[in-house]
Amino acid sequence: MDFTLDSEQQIFQDSVGKLAQRHLANGALVRAREAHFPFDVARIMAKNGLMGITVPESEGGVGGTLLDAVIAIQAVASVCPKSADVVQAGNFGAIRTLAEYANAAQKERYLQPLLKGEKVIGLGMTEAGAGSAVTDLITTAKPDGDGFRVTGGKVFTSHSVEADTFLVYLRFGPGIGGIGSVILERGMDGFSFGEPSTYMNGEQWCALYFDNVYVPAENVLLGPGGFKKQISGFNAERIGNAARAQALGRFAFDTARNYVMDRTQFGRPLAEFQGLQWKFADMLMQLEAAQLLLYRAVVSADRGLPDGQQTALAKLACNTAGFEACNQAMQAMGGMGYCDESLVEYCFRKSRGWQIAGGSLEMMRNRIAEGIFDRRFSQRPERQE
Repeated sequence: MDFTLDSEQQIFQDSVGKLAQRHLANGALVRAREAHFPFDVARIMAKNGLMGITVPESEGGVGGTLLDAVIAIQAVASVCPKSADVVQAGNFGAIRTLAEYANAAQKERYLQPLLKGEKVIGLGMTEAGAGSAVTDLITTAKPDGDGFRVTGGKVFTSHSVEADTFLVYLRFGPGIGGIGSVILERGMDGFSFGEPSTYMNGEQWCALYFDNVYVPAENVLLGPGGFKKQISGFNAERIGNAARAQALGRFAFDTARNYVMDRTQFGRPLAEFQGLQWKFADMLMQLEAAQLLLYRAVVSADRGLPDGQQTALAKLACNTAGFEACNQAMQAMGGMGYCDESLVEYCFRKSRGWQIAGGSLEMMRNRIAEGIFDRRFSQRPERQE
């Protein structure tokens, strides 16, 4: 049992960190204030082999492990928190689902531009009446000749303002067995967008509307019965979410640590006050514990898809520890932590969203409880006879 990275992993971590320092450090604060997806950063990441890290080399990827991808996202986040989103988009979530389940033609058409940093993909999962209860989705695909007609809509879709390609979860038939997914492209007849809305962290999203959109058969990623595979793929999204949350908490911790060592009050550095010392001790304990749970979930998956139970534990721990570290770091820095001259308040706003996105903390606790008691606990009311 070894809790440290091996020599190759350490070299990789150092090289990614140096790359981030060289290309991203100077613009980190400005980048965090911009709503758009940084395609310039995506091209840098692609050029340096940080997109598609777990995708086989034969398909345009790097052929690395899930741990390599986590090392990369956290090394980038430690320098430029916003740029970690690019590593997320290029390695976790929808791109992993495509890499795992798309056929050769779909990979050539949709995966390759993502790996090159030319495009970003949106994941259309949540609906107005289907959030945590994702199986309640009502967006439907009805047969029409060789293809399907898609009707419905999505909200809170990742990268929805700028994406050209969307992986959309929908219903081919009744029940969980009727759920699958299709690939939609911006510009398809009947596919429209609402006005952009802004999240607390400054990013934007817009509603997606599908009015009898024709989808050819070759755009079906997973047909009926694909739901469990999609959720397995979504566990990779949660790993990226957890990794960034922990990393931004550590970024805030390090920033605040440097601040309290330099800042003086009452003739003493802030670091000499026990009240602040204990805050930092608690932050470090929580961040280190969360990192170990994250590594366990990642290492057990290797190149495959992570286990749901271990992923839920890692996400819950990292979301909680990351946000708390940002919160306490901001408190320790006082007004400087609260204003936009520091990235700490950005990390605070950003990490708060991850406690909702990718599966809320409450849903993670439900998933963990099912593993504890080896049974499923339905959240739905009992049917009346």
